Amino acid sequence: MTRDAAIERISSYFDNGTFQSELAELVSHETESQNPERKEELGLYLEKTMQPRLEAAGFTCEIFPNPNPAGGPLLIGERIEDPALTTVLTYGHGDVIRAQTEQWREGLHPFKLVEEGERLYGRGTADNKGQHLINIAALETVLAERGSLGFNVKIVIEMSEETGSAGLREFFNAQKDRLSADVLIASDGPRLQPDRPTMFMGSRGGIGFDLTLELREGAHHSGNWGGLLADPAMILSHALATICDRRGQIQIPEWRPTSLTDDIRAALKDLPVSEGDGPEVNADWGEESLTPAERVYGWNSFAVLAMTSGVPEAPVNAISASARATCQLRYVVGTETDDILPALRRHLDANGYEDVKITPQDRGFFAATRLDPNHPWVAYVKNSLTRTAGQEPHVLPNLAGSLPNDTFSEVLELPTVWVPHSYRGCSQHAPNEHVLKPVCRDALQVMAGLFWDIGADKDAVPAKI
Repeated sequence: MTRDAAIERISSYFDNGTFQSELAELVSHETESQNPERKEELGLYLEKTMQPRLEAAGFTCEIFPNPNPAGGPLLIGERIEDPALTTVLTYGHGDVIRAQTEQWREGLHPFKLVEEGERLYGRGTADNKGQHLINIAALETVLAERGSLGFNVKIVIEMSEETGSAGLREFFNAQKDRLSADVLIASDGPRLQPDRPTMFMGSRGGIGFDLTLELREGAHHSGNWGGLLADPAMILSHALATICDRRGQIQIPEWRPTSLTDDIRAALKDLPVSEGDGPEVNADWGEESLTPAERVYGWNSFAVLAMTSGVPEAPVNAISASARATCQLRYVVGTETDDILPALRRHLDANGYEDVKITPQDRGFFAATRLDPNHPWVAYVKNSLTRTAGQEPHVLPNLAGSLPNDTFSEVLELPTVWVPHSYRGCSQHAPNEHVLKPVCRDALQVMAGLFWDIGADKDAVPAKI
């Protein structure tokens, strides 16, 4: 009954192929929350995979309908050993992004786990089935080795994260007492480098919207009317060009955050953003006065996700009647959320683009959150990961992407620490999604070590608040 024995036990769980076979079972469930035809699968994932496993580990489980009809079901599991002990809340989501089956390369299928060298391919391997499997397996390992956890655990598995966690905030408000805890420790997103653990304590927020310019009914011959009819695509392009300059620097004052303090700069100093797999970072893109790490973790970014005018796949000689751009702002703490779109409206009007319509997207998005890097739980988790990995983890104030951290930090009022188990080249949300086997093995070890530590020395765990 030692820490080393627990880590050896979970290493064997990976080495003997059990982790891979269990991940294959989870991946086989076609839990696309963006696909209405898969709604039944969302419930089956909880009923057939999560609930039986958690109950076998001594959890009391209950599956709830989503308070939002657009969302999938949710599961709460509880293992309470002693109410006086520390209580850890953990989380995962069993839904996945659209499969995009036809775009996966030959030999791969989104809902079949395929091993190629150090990679395990399949939809959900990285986001998020593989990640919550690692954490559940680590809890089971500590339980098997010690006979008890030495702390209490509550777990939430939702099935709507990929549609903006529909209903999660309402559900947490209704279940606030039941979900009371001392800390959230969960996993999502990528490590900065595959061979070194990462921690983050929040995430950037995101808001999506369409910019549309409609000038007339129908398209008209470009020869007969060229030079006489305004081109909506050109006008909309110029409107977009007022939002950012040619290197992507945001020009709307209200979209420029105020939270890049000296403490945050110090936390981001020397963090890698370009090593490993993935596209080459453009050094001359983004806010010129900031480092690459500050641009992606400490600042806001605007992107045009898609743009159309006419029929791009079958263009004709005609001046279009309208143009549309689908846009997104990723934003950090320090951005006035409620003023994002009103500020855009004022900006477009001031630049002469009163006819450009702003339409918010129906898909929900997450708010920006950030926990103080000096919080006691941050130090505690960092020390545990360092002990297991033999090197300090990268510590981010917040993830560059978005996730429903605000429901934990604001509704449940918890300190939040995320330990991601993927890597930046994993192709999540894209064809050929995968995880790296060495990262999974290492993640199993650091999480077993962390959960062992929480139950081993009760005096060292941060005091209850």
